[in-house]
Amino acid sequence: MSTPSADPAAIAESFLAAFQARDWERLRGLLADDIIWTMPGAGTISGTIHGADAVLNRARHIAGQGLRTELLHVLVGAHGAALSLRNTATAPDGRKLDEHLATVLTTRDARVTAIDSYLSDVDGMSAFFTEVEEPPSRSVR
Repeated sequence: MSTPSADPAAIAESFLAAFQARDWERLRGLLADDIIWTMPGAGTISGTIHGADAVLNRARHIAGQGLRTELLHVLVGAHGAALSLRNTATAPDGRKLDEHLATVLTTRDARVTAIDSYLSDVDGMSAFFTEVEEPPSRSVR
């Protein structure tokens, strides 16, 4: 596996491409071991997590919900890049997700050291990424 360029835009584009392809090994290669990821809200993906394994687990969970991600813009800053995205998905029970977000990637030494997610619809994300209770089963006598 080749080392990514230190260019923040190239790192951000590689990050998104790996996520969209569900290429978890490639994504892991872009992450610093001590990475942190913050996500607002009260859903199952909300809060701050620490470490590359936790980031991969969250990414897998998000992808597992049928998320489709559209890239709108790559924005470059002094310490990384931001991906302007639109995420859409429909859960098996009919719940829908349709949000715009900025995924801000802080980079150092060609690795992502922090991810900060900014959402257009925090309540909608929280409602989509929630534990859905199964109806109680009826016992047959």
